[in-house]
Amino acid sequence: MDLLSGTFLGVVQGLTEFLPISSSGHLILARELFGISGEYGLAVDAVLQLATALAIGIYFRRELARLVVAAIRLIVGRAADAGERTLVIAIVIGTVPAAVLGLLLEDYMETAFRSPWLVIGTLLAGSALMWGAEACARQDSFLTWKKGVVIGLFQSLALVPGISRSGSTISGGLFCGLKRDEAARFGFLLAFPIIAGSGLLKLFELFSEGAVADLGIGLAAGFIASFLVGLAVIHFLLKFLRKHTLTVFIAYRIVLAFVVAAVLMVR
Repeated sequence: MDLLSGTFLGVVQGLTEFLPISSSGHLILARELFGISGEYGLAVDAVLQLATALAIGIYFRRELARLVVAAIRLIVGRAADAGERTLVIAIVIGTVPAAVLGLLLEDYMETAFRSPWLVIGTLLAGSALMWGAEACARQDSFLTWKKGVVIGLFQSLALVPGISRSGSTISGGLFCGLKRDEAARFGFLLAFPIIAGSGLLKLFELFSEGAVADLGIGLAAGFIASFLVGLAVIHFLLKFLRKHTLTVFIAYRIVLAFVVAAVLMVR
């Protein structure tokens, strides 16, 4: 992976990890349509996702620090702020479905889930999910640990490329009655341990296989690009969702699915 390819994939990852349009799906389509090598594809994607996890950590650093303190208080049996206690429990329990299913489906993620035709189908399926969530949106409720579990189940849908982690978690939040920006904020915090953990694991695997030297500057450039773009997109999306619905992203996903299908059929 050369400098240009790595930077391009990093920008794609940074843009699409937080926008509800699927980063894994876009990375698969980018490789397919632009002829970028798919060697170590899943591991490279996970490392690029690690950069966006770092963006979450930097952007929400104060909130994450308070949650760590609240978690320690819960562990040692001391009182913690009620809202922070609820958020900690919701994140911990909500992380379980995606973590378990990720381990069970890892072989499929390396093979069957890398198909561009699957991505086309899941782009459309994810659009239907988001449309249904918007149709049911009340935005009149608050986060509870039970709703955290529900949103965690929605997050696990994003293990299939094309669904979108942010799209599924925001949809889950809307089904639970949360405001769009609050659902997005919780979704980002919920995603942090999953994408950080999987990214660190795949980075270790690349080091152990000696692949980091092969990927070299391309992987480093992709990591930096993914982090910087991801940081900007987090800020943009949280502001956007305070006043707008998911409609523009639903439309984009549908158009992209048909355009990519047409391109693949004529190649």
